[in-house]
Amino acid sequence: MVNEHRGHKPRTQAAHRSRRWFMNKALLAGGVSAVAVMGGYAASSADAEETGSADATASASPSGPPPGGGFGRTIAYDDFVGVTTDGTVVGDLYAVHSTGVSTLPVVRAAQAFVASLTEEQKAATLYDVDSDQWLDWTNVDSNDRDGVALRDLTEKQYALGIRLLRASLSARGLRQADSIRKLNQFLGEYEGDTSKALNEDAYWFTVMGTPSASGAWGFQFEGHHLVINCFILGDQVVMTPTFMGSEPTKITYEGKKYHLFREETVAGLELLRSLDDTQLAQALSADAKSGADLLAGAGQDNAVIPYAGVKGSALNRRQRRLLLDLTEVYVGYQDEGHARVRLREIEKHLDDTYFYWIGAYEDESAFYYRVHSPVVLIEYDAESPLGYHEGDSDTSASASASDSASAGPGGPGGPQGAPTQQHIHTIIRTPNGNDYGVDLLKLHLETDH
Repeated sequence: MVNEHRGHKPRTQAAHRSRRWFMNKALLAGGVSAVAVMGGYAASSADAEETGSADATASASPSGPPPGGGFGRTIAYDDFVGVTTDGTVVGDLYAVHSTGVSTLPVVRAAQAFVASLTEEQKAATLYDVDSDQWLDWTNVDSNDRDGVALRDLTEKQYALGIRLLRASLSARGLRQADSIRKLNQFLGEYEGDTSKALNEDAYWFTVMGTPSASGAWGFQFEGHHLVINCFILGDQVVMTPTFMGSEPTKITYEGKKYHLFREETVAGLELLRSLDDTQLAQALSADAKSGADLLAGAGQDNAVIPYAGVKGSALNRRQRRLLLDLTEVYVGYQDEGHARVRLREIEKHLDDTYFYWIGAYEDESAFYYRVHSPVVLIEYDAESPLGYHEGDSDTSASASASDSASAGPGGPGGPQGAPTQQHIHTIIRTPNGNDYGVDLLKLHLETDH
């Protein structure tokens, strides 16, 4: 059975799901009046950063329903289908098998972290492996989350939580996650309030199932601009959906230079610029870049996104390598061994992988691109400024909270300003039913139980 924690706190989970859906629905329908209730950065982000279609269906272009940035409708685990191109799941894509890559480091790290929690913390943090909690995430700066936050942990618990992340991510992935959290702290200082969700420790852990080397379990790490879902079955790992973003992305803060998503930006541009005129005509959208084009964000677990762009089978050998290199940037945030396993899975479907682009493609252009195949969906979106606004000539100056004195929420230009590389959202998903390892869990239960 998979009910180690089923019913552990049904009232809390149901109430949380209802509360979040009520807030999401109010924001989608209530416009300015609903936004005004929230206040601060969350209010400025509601119109642009965090809009989502209520029925979790998206078109291939921004002319369709609002993009899924973070306020789409949360569905129940039992209603999960996954991202598809037409509403129909492609079968026989995933299988329970041995990868030959050990998961013992992350299992032991999770066991130690859970053992360190108090009974009260465990009551807030532990869920069934098939819990709705998996799908109940958002990238917005919100304190309305379940689990235990880094800021509420003891020094020992905090170290064990970071150890769990370190065991799950590559060195580059951990560095990226740490940088996102650090720039969330900067944004809080810039906005003048680090007491709530805009700080580096406003990130929550939940654990689904019981960490073990043979069973099915996983964890979620959730906060503003950073959401990691990690499902583990034996030595198989599914680390999707993983959402990573930042505002700003390029800045000097506390004497350290940050330039987040540079690899994602450069790799996308390199692939696009390698295309000939015929390929470019297929890859480029006729639509103009909007302030937010992300389709498969939070609340979009059953999104319908048709293929669009240039197909992998139409690329030459060098271009196919560039496409795989681009995918590897995102896949490479998980631990190295399982990243290689994942990349081999993606490479098998390279002929059926599509590359799609919205916007200009100069070095500093704000653009959107998508990599989409039966087994992977990647989105990169440079969005409108919400909480941070840089000066016309200041792209990397040292910043502090005092810089925001005249900016106000959303900065000059507000949330409807021109999109910029200073505000980027990315997401990677496993289409056709295996986000959160759902398909693997079903297969596991059918064959082993």
